[in-house]
Amino acid sequence: MTTPKARPAPAEEPQESSEADHLRDLLRKPAYRKVLVFSALIGVPVSLAAFWFLVGLHELEHVMWADLPKSLGWDTPPTWWPLPLLAVAGVVVGLVVTHLPGAGGHVPASGLHAGGGSAAALPGVIIAAVASLPLGAVLGPEAPLIALGGGLALLFRTLVRAPATPESTALLGAAGAAAAISAIFGNPLIAAVLLIEVAGVGGPQLFVIMLPALLSSGVGAVVFTGFGHWTGRDTGSLSVHFPTAPPRLDIGDVVWSILLAACIGAVVHFILIGGRLTARFVAASPFVRTVVCAVGAGGCAALYTVVTGRTPVDVASSGQATLEGLTGDPHAWGVGALVAVLLFKATAYTLCLGSLRGGPVFPALFLGAAAGVLAAPLPGLGVIPGAAAGMAAASAAALRLPVSCVALVVLMLGNSQTIPVVILAAVTSFITSELLPRGPSATTTPPARRDAGGDVARTPPSSRS
Repeated sequence: MTTPKARPAPAEEPQESSEADHLRDLLRKPAYRKVLVFSALIGVPVSLAAFWFLVGLHELEHVMWADLPKSLGWDTPPTWWPLPLLAVAGVVVGLVVTHLPGAGGHVPASGLHAGGGSAAALPGVIIAAVASLPLGAVLGPEAPLIALGGGLALLFRTLVRAPATPESTALLGAAGAAAAISAIFGNPLIAAVLLIEVAGVGGPQLFVIMLPALLSSGVGAVVFTGFGHWTGRDTGSLSVHFPTAPPRLDIGDVVWSILLAACIGAVVHFILIGGRLTARFVAASPFVRTVVCAVGAGGCAALYTVVTGRTPVDVASSGQATLEGLTGDPHAWGVGALVAVLLFKATAYTLCLGSLRGGPVFPALFLGAAAGVLAAPLPGLGVIPGAAAGMAAASAAALRLPVSCVALVVLMLGNSQTIPVVILAAVTSFITSELLPRGPSATTTPPARRDAGGDVARTPPSSRS
């Protein structure tokens, strides 16, 4: 009699199956479906609030830097103009930090945050942003927008008396922030990708997986682009063709972009360390030292005007409008002006990162573009690839969010030919900045009383240096 062979034990179900079951169970829960519906509904008022917030900032900035000087008889702001404006900004932000809940929002030197917003902190966030950004702070509006969107979402939940749980606080805060941040970047995809990375979804494992994927896709794009030009053959890949003629990349663009990205990543990394040191300096005496740093940033803009004879607006403010002028007519900037704007704006950026309120994205994009234009005369490097690589490298080093920075720069440029150098520059800069010494943290945690009165979903900042 033959003994029957034992049947093999059934293999364990893969982890993906259990995760899929968990997702289906979550979608079946009425509480989660209510959060989804509420998130869709709050997108309308949050987007409207973000729109008018940005319009107000833009109009006030135009009044302060264009209309008011002209009404006083100057075609452009005089040399000393940034000093009183940023002094006022320092006074207002110093009062907000020392007296209002939430301290006016996160210190920019600590990176972007997906959470931490609350309804109680909204007045301070708005006042600090209105005092900082239109008056010349070298910061962008993205961090106040994230806090505004998250805080409004939680405020609406309170108004409709919806139940407050840690899960709903985190979800609604992220949903409100995404609705607000899409207003400044003009694209909901960037908002979603940005918040995925800011919130740390997947933790360090996300970057372990994404960096090789980004790097291989960038190198693959270089290879396919090169073979397409060299052989004249088409692989039949999915693509969209625009009527414009973007520049063709060559080996010089690729090599110089990688070297440029490593240098920019190191410089921006140390700028952020300087910003965190500034934040520690300010924390010892918030009001007085906030004013001192703000006036110092104004002094950088004034000295730039003395040295170059150009407008102080080149150094003051976020750099959004100046970036449009730089990329629109890069040859209008001489080598001396580019070197001066890089030095003075980087110094003002460092001071504002640790003292005033705003976001780190826009000034980093301008500094990267200016560095790329300055390096463009290198043999084999064009202006557009240089600026593209510079923006990708600077933003990736400032935010530590390489995927978001690639998406942002690619959509800003509006062409596909520069995607390889954007990817390679972002990955190179990210790795360079991560391998450098971390430096001190920004020890500016506000006292417990400032968080009272609101639901706060705390998440780590995006900057891990």
